[in-house]
Amino acid sequence: MIEIAAVLSAVVAHWADFAIIMTLLLVNAGVGFWQEHKAGNAIAMLKRKLALGARVLRDGLWQEIAAQDLVPGDTILLKLGNIIPADVLLLSGDYLSVDQSVLTGESLPVDKGRGDSAYSGSIVGKGEMQGVVTATGLQTFFGKTAQLVERAESVSHFRKAVLAIGNFLIVSALVLIAVILFVALAIRHEPMIRTILFALVLTVAAIPVALPAVLSVTMAVGAERLARLKAIVSRLVAIEEMAGMDVLCADKTGTLTQNRLTLGKPVVIGARDAEELILAAALASERDTGDPIDTAVLGGLPASAPLASYSVLKYQPFDPVSKRSEAEVAAGTERFRVAKGAPQVILDLAQPDVGTRQTVTRQIDAMAEKGYRTLGVARKDGDGTWRFLGLLPLFDPPREDSAQTITAGQRMGIDIKMVTGDHLAVCRTFTGQPIDV
Repeated sequence: MIEIAAVLSAVVAHWADFAIIMTLLLVNAGVGFWQEHKAGNAIAMLKRKLALGARVLRDGLWQEIAAQDLVPGDTILLKLGNIIPADVLLLSGDYLSVDQSVLTGESLPVDKGRGDSAYSGSIVGKGEMQGVVTATGLQTFFGKTAQLVERAESVSHFRKAVLAIGNFLIVSALVLIAVILFVALAIRHEPMIRTILFALVLTVAAIPVALPAVLSVTMAVGAERLARLKAIVSRLVAIEEMAGMDVLCADKTGTLTQNRLTLGKPVVIGARDAEELILAAALASERDTGDPIDTAVLGGLPASAPLASYSVLKYQPFDPVSKRSEAEVAAGTERFRVAKGAPQVILDLAQPDVGTRQTVTRQIDAMAEKGYRTLGVARKDGDGTWRFLGLLPLFDPPREDSAQTITAGQRMGIDIKMVTGDHLAVCRTFTGQPIDV
């Protein structure tokens, strides 16, 4: 529309209008380009800092290289905590537990073995395996998905609003020009050239030449303010999109909380004392894996606990389906099994009497109201039955600014919802804020 206005101004020799319109066009284009160019540079710098690495076997030696230097046919090593840098066919090793939620949205980890494919962008949760690279970059499953997203065209609310204003003005101008031409030529018999010049002036006047420039400058000011708060705006129209947000879904663990679990005061049910309870849970935990729950349990183990005198003969890692981990343990000639996991699962395993089950349920609810998650712990001696030992409360403290952020968002009319698998009482009380879960 503005370009048409510039052409029409040149046609009727209104050079002052032409110069002003062209200046506004250049300002609008310059502001938008400069802001998005700066944002692009900032994002590129972040990408360089966060670039993935890979441990690859080349010339008979294991070496660390940048993920972007991988090629199909490379043999790479995948282990706990790695972000898989390319699509890989797994060849050797015991197993991998892989979080593919970034690709598929499924919340449960997927177990992988020899002959299975592991996809770029997914995260290794447990295990260690070697594999051969089958695809890199845009040829990976993740890359093809990203291409589909990039090709998807969507019109922002900002663009819809500007187009609606423009269309209204175009229609209005055309209706007025039609009326002017009819009245001037058919009724008043005005000269053709004079009438056309008047219609052109009206057309130029109806086009809001300053609107895009004003909007771009306004959003550029907002982008600068956000940049001071460490937020990078890659596209200026994204500011208006965020401003129109009604619902914010926030993950709990690690987003609203610090993701630093600490062990609270144990609740002893069938154990001799708290030390036996924590020791049993520690034996059903993996050491040096970085799992936050196992780390919290092992960190709460008293120094006097004889953990080193026990040998774990067989270990079954936590399974999101069974919701427990289990270990077979030996201490001299003694053999026993221990399990820890979701309290309701451990209760079903131990099958305690009704009174004990009700006591445990009350304790779980009481600790949940204080913001504690709970683990159930059980032990089975020889060929006997499982014995419910007690509960271990775990606390993940909220971030210092979580309550303030939630309050500020609600004051702005944003409906904040927490996404988590924790006990409902834990979610409603950990920030002291009434938010949906």
